[in-house]
Amino acid sequence: MNQWVIGRGRVFARVFATLLLCLAVLAPAVAATPAKTSAKETPRTVLVMGDSLSAAYGLSASQGWVALTAARIAKDAPAWRVVNASISGETTAGGAARIDGELKRVKPKLVVIALGANDGLRGLPMQQAKANLDRMIRNSQAAGAKVMLIGMQIPPNYGREYTQAFEGNFAALAKQYKLAYVPFLLEPIARDRANFQDDNLHPVAAAQPKIRDHVWKTLGPLLK
Repeated sequence: MNQWVIGRGRVFARVFATLLLCLAVLAPAVAATPAKTSAKETPRTVLVMGDSLSAAYGLSASQGWVALTAARIAKDAPAWRVVNASISGETTAGGAARIDGELKRVKPKLVVIALGANDGLRGLPMQQAKANLDRMIRNSQAAGAKVMLIGMQIPPNYGREYTQAFEGNFAALAKQYKLAYVPFLLEPIARDRANFQDDNLHPVAAAQPKIRDHVWKTLGPLLK
């Protein structure tokens, strides 16, 4: 009985010694494993350069399609954030004048350009509008950002030649620079007068989610 106890004790001692040796070998490896950081990654930025249609004219800012898109991004693509630099009344000339400052301030990874409607409504020269958009695209890409272009349409009473040149600007630039492209921002709501405010130009709050969903079809994949 005593020999059995002594034998068991010797076996236990050898096992315990082996265990201590293993721990001594493994300890440095465990200590060298880096601790997980709790710091959040700095989000990448989507910069929206638009006019009153993107600035939620006549509505609270939270009701506009850009804010609704930001809310979806926060849920579905939290590594991104949205900065809305849209200004009511803005033309392509204004956007071209502001783009460098916004690129420097925001440092976006994606620039959404939704300008041109006011150029068309004011009958401004289409070649100049195209040059302005071209500058915004080139400068954004030179700053390391992808570009998504959103086009517009204007009423036919401006004349066939002018309206075709207006729409053609967006399509030509999208093709030239191989951009993600939405041909007509208001496409899902344009045919129903009930979707617009009294000025018959700016969408009501109830129409904004439809615009968001329309834009998201092209924007969403860019955030993958």
